Amino acid sequence: MPEEWTVSAIVRATLPVLLGLTAVEIGSGLVLESFEATLYRHPSLLVLVPVTIGTAGNLGSILASRLSTSFHLGTLTFAATDDDLAGNALATVTLALTVFPLVGAGAWGATALTAAQTDLGVWTVVAVSFASGAVLALLAVVVTVVATYLAYRLRLDPDDVVIPVVTNVCDVLGIVVLFAVVQLLVG
Repeated sequence: MPEEWTVSAIVRATLPVLLGLTAVEIGSGLVLESFEATLYRHPSLLVLVPVTIGTAGNLGSILASRLSTSFHLGTLTFAATDDDLAGNALATVTLALTVFPLVGAGAWGATALTAAQTDLGVWTVVAVSFASGAVLALLAVVVTVVATYLAYRLRLDPDDVVIPVVTNVCDVLGIVVLFAVVQLLVG
């Protein structure tokens, strides 16, 4: 990792990453566009989209921040036996398993309050949110650990590159996973 923190060094490290992630986000928009008819047919799912991708990105960002702190303290080893790494990953998944059912219930409730009808039952929306959240939490852990490890190997400051990578990749994964779960559970 570079010893000097300057604006130009941070821009040199992050600009290529951000340009690549811009292309990834365009792909995310194309996937979302293909999902548009289903979202209009089921307003509760439309409400879930920004909340799901935002929550997945937030979970990954929390983990990235914790790993970055461990990295800077010199306590992160990337070993399979690293208890801090395993504990942080488990905490992320556990948090997701408790938050996403509430997100689903909230999306259904918001739709019930604002729409003329709710075509999906509350338990269906909660199931979609829970399943999406569980898968996204696991993917967010993998993406975060890999991004942090790559930043370490490439001698980049994880504070500069990991959170943008995690949030952008989780945006794309959030849409893809939500779409896949909806196809499985709603049809």
